[in-house]
Amino acid sequence: MSKSCKFGIKCSYAGASVQDGSGPATIDVVADIKSERVVVLGGNGFVGSAICKAAVSKGVEVISLSRSGRPTYSASWVDQVNWISGDVFYANWDEVLVGATAVVSTLGGFGSEEQMQRINGEANVVAVNAAKDFGIPKFILISVHDYNLPSFLLQSGYFTGKRKAESEVLSKYPNSGVVLRPGLIYGKRRVDGVEIPLDLIGAPLERILQAVENFTKPLSSLPASDLLLASPVNVDDVAFAVINAVTDDDFFGIFTIDQIKEAAAKVKV
Repeated sequence: MSKSCKFGIKCSYAGASVQDGSGPATIDVVADIKSERVVVLGGNGFVGSAICKAAVSKGVEVISLSRSGRPTYSASWVDQVNWISGDVFYANWDEVLVGATAVVSTLGGFGSEEQMQRINGEANVVAVNAAKDFGIPKFILISVHDYNLPSFLLQSGYFTGKRKAESEVLSKYPNSGVVLRPGLIYGKRRVDGVEIPLDLIGAPLERILQAVENFTKPLSSLPASDLLLASPVNVDDVAFAVINAVTDDDFFGIFTIDQIKEAAAKVKV
């Protein structure tokens, strides 16, 4: 169910023929304005923090659930997010999801096969089912581009976990679930308090691949070609594509790299 706020607006006017002593006529107007409240799973991570920041910039109320809780650095937008420390497997969903209109999951990572299946797949499945049981109307998953890899290479726990999560989102939310499949995501990433400027590599590479796109398209059908040819995505584009998904009820399904950028362009200022 969507959360809405109602504002009563009273307008007074007096016509020329109104007799002296009569009060002004009053028109009561009630506007139904939608208010978004988004829960970001992994909100203190690289992608998650960008989503939180973008949401705040668009006036969206934000709750972050992550094991690390609140970021250690200071920024004006950080103070406008409700930071909750917790693990998705043991979360108090009554506290986390109350009043939410959408859940965004950035959960994922590398490790052993078992670890990748757990964090990329099982953790997201738990979150999807919790959101569905709580009646949250929309779920948005940050997944991954398949890079046109041969099927045997997509059998790793990283990809099978992500696809398991995608399947859960699209089955539980057939008309409102969103799966974003970016490739390499670049931007300024903080690791142990140190800012790593991934944009110094990602941004020029994105421009180069866009410039030669017409020449490289014939190669896109080759197995694993996208390891070299798939365009990187600015983390801000991923974040604003999420905001588009949150605010647009007609935005659902699976979105490719180019579609993510198009969605972001619609809401970026």
